[in-house]
Amino acid sequence: MAGRVAYEEEKNPTILQTLLQERPPHYIVAFFATSLSISLSLYHLFISYAGTVEAHAFRSTHLAFVLVVAFLIKPLGRKSWREPYKWYSFIDFALIAAVIIIQVYTLYDIEAFIFRRGDLTNWDLWMGTAMIFILLEATRRTVGWAMVLISGFFLLHTAFSDHFFWIFYGPPNSWFTIVDYLFMRENGIYGIPLMVMATYIFLFILFGAILMESGAGRFFINLALALTGSRRGGPAKASIVSSALMATVSGSAVANVVTTGTFTIPLMKKIGYRPRFAAAVEACSSSGGQIMPPVMGAAAFIIAEFLSIPYLKVCLAAFFPAILYFFSIFIMVHFEAAKNDLAMLEKEELPNAKEELKRGGHLFISLAVIIGLLVVGYTPMYAAFWAIVSVLALSFMKKETRMSPQRLLSALEDGATKAIPVSIACACAGIIIGSVFVSGLGLKFTNLIVTIAAGRLWMALFLTMIASLILGMGLTTTAVYITVAALVIPALVKMGVEPIAAHLFAFYFGLVSAITPPVALAAFAAAGIANSNPMETGFTSFRLGIAKYILPFVFVYGPGLVFVGSWIEILRAIVATTLGLFALTIVTEGWLYDSVPIGARVLMFVPSVLLFLPHVHYNLVGVVVFVVLVGYLKKKSRTSVPAAT
Repeated sequence: MAGRVAYEEEKNPTILQTLLQERPPHYIVAFFATSLSISLSLYHLFISYAGTVEAHAFRSTHLAFVLVVAFLIKPLGRKSWREPYKWYSFIDFALIAAVIIIQVYTLYDIEAFIFRRGDLTNWDLWMGTAMIFILLEATRRTVGWAMVLISGFFLLHTAFSDHFFWIFYGPPNSWFTIVDYLFMRENGIYGIPLMVMATYIFLFILFGAILMESGAGRFFINLALALTGSRRGGPAKASIVSSALMATVSGSAVANVVTTGTFTIPLMKKIGYRPRFAAAVEACSSSGGQIMPPVMGAAAFIIAEFLSIPYLKVCLAAFFPAILYFFSIFIMVHFEAAKNDLAMLEKEELPNAKEELKRGGHLFISLAVIIGLLVVGYTPMYAAFWAIVSVLALSFMKKETRMSPQRLLSALEDGATKAIPVSIACACAGIIIGSVFVSGLGLKFTNLIVTIAAGRLWMALFLTMIASLILGMGLTTTAVYITVAALVIPALVKMGVEPIAAHLFAFYFGLVSAITPPVALAAFAAAGIANSNPMETGFTSFRLGIAKYILPFVFVYGPGLVFVGSWIEILRAIVATTLGLFALTIVTEGWLYDSVPIGARVLMFVPSVLLFLPHVHYNLVGVVVFVVLVGYLKKKSRTSVPAAT
């Protein structure tokens, strides 16, 4: 491997690794933070093996662990737990003590606690009120102000509906009713989002952390580079392939950017890609992790729970749209490389595919374990548990991937800390859902959209798209989806949209803000690595990721793309959409065999639209026009000056 271009993983040390390597300030705080994080992971592993306990006890224990660790590693007024204490640091320890007291109060006599629902004592009221405000503070520290403000708005609206106007006007609700619903029952804070997080998502995040600690990140990227690096635009294609592989264990766009982008972006620039284009490729590829099964930014499990369908069915519905998204980016980077006649890396410079497969190929078996168990019919919790066990067992097959006790403990801690913002966002989203239900705003919002749309589905979809994009600029993907699911999706279903397509529509537009200016976080993170203009990178990302804006409309009108309908309808949708995206890339890139004249690009837009429509006759016309135009462009390229193909 000497002299070859190969990715060597660089990770920020976990708190445990910091403790073992040096004796940092606030050693006791760090010790408790890492101990509780590891304990949380072990608690979930034990529950997944032995079976779940009473619902409220299980979910509240998960949240209590998460809140305590959050206040330890996200201290008030300090960027890190390493920084010196401030005079107000006692607030952190007071919040931790309050969380522990509330959890002890809940579990001390859980049967009596549950029995008091609907007839709260004053102590219940005070404990519930404290938990709501503690959760909002934890949300501010880990997720941001946007979600706090949105949750606060819905809380205030529920309590003081008679002081609002328009559809927000209604009868007020007592604080006893609000606390009863949000704190005492499994409908608010401890509702579906937190249940799915504690039951399924946490284990998949932990699985990803252990898999990455075994060296899978390096293996995925080097294998992608070995397979595509010597082709035209190879590093860009490697970025797409490696991000798709990383997507199987990660659902964070920004995390994928900083993991793979630090290596792929400089390589793309090295062979001649413009900095902003290189950054946009990485941003779009990494954001694809949120739509790629099995994790899908942690939303796949929540979608399954909301729809009361098997998790595997959600993965199947999301699979082809995700593949088509990566396909469109792949074609665009190829066209960009061809029209700029970019250099190619020599095979001698790249990792060897056989060597990489020998070193880390066995780690793929753990992914096969998940898929196999889900296909057979086992629960996601069961599948994730045995996938984690398989990773630990498989890691000992090779010296390079072997998990030492320190690496295992670091992975357990890393998985727990990565789950903290997602868990808190899910719990806070429960406040939104509970408030919307108590106030009745969800039903009013649904009726309003149906009224405004006046039977026009495109109008309802447009309103949903705008709402999701706006919310996505300040909330996490999961939080956006849950909020829109409570407010808007019922209106789409009421207008005849297939439920799975409606949920995926809101989900797509909730996450596409990662590459949509003015708040394109994934694009901005990639721009920082590429030293390109952030806003220019954002607009380039918008162009490269155009499929993510089109596919939701396609599968709403033609649900065959999400595996709804007969096999003929499914096949038609997949083939037509693939050709439509290919035609659209020719339009956006202006290249096929050679430079495409502006007139031909305008004409090529026609078959792309016809192929996206859910009617076989339009699709056939689109295929004919597409074939004629491709034939014309091929003939034109032969008679023009020879160019790279």
